[in-house]
Amino acid sequence: MTTITPRQATSIEAMPSGSPSTGGFESMTAQKTTSPDTSQSCATTGHGAAIDPLALSQSDVAVLAETFRLLGDQSRLKILLHCMRGSVAVGDIADSLDLSQSLVSHHLRLLRGARLVRGERQSKHIFYGIADQHVSQVLQDMASHISEDRSDD
Repeated sequence: MTTITPRQATSIEAMPSGSPSTGGFESMTAQKTTSPDTSQSCATTGHGAAIDPLALSQSDVAVLAETFRLLGDQSRLKILLHCMRGSVAVGDIADSLDLSQSLVSHHLRLLRGARLVRGERQSKHIFYGIADQHVSQVLQDMASHISEDRSDD
């Protein structure tokens, strides 16, 4: 197995800013987020510091709202949950979720633009996985939350 070094890229690829299919998400995340190695853990990239949610700027709140909007689509959420198992090819995701390959590719492009998944090219195929531990933790926490005993309501 050869190691592929991901190319440096901004979080915005292949879509003009403010495109109708993304609701303008790219323009809200247009800060330069280049990283030569997207497989670094959050602890090594300085993402481990706690953030005061009340101190978020209006722009940050808009990006957060757009991220949750993206997660609100059942197909995209299923794709993310499928990617939690490890790197998986577009065709395998499409087959296991009974979705067309073009629809899965479209959703992955949006999820990649929101930095929720990362893609790694291996010869002719791109394998997708969860972008980092933050995304995985949010999904795990919400899955735990909905399965909790609701007797305290």
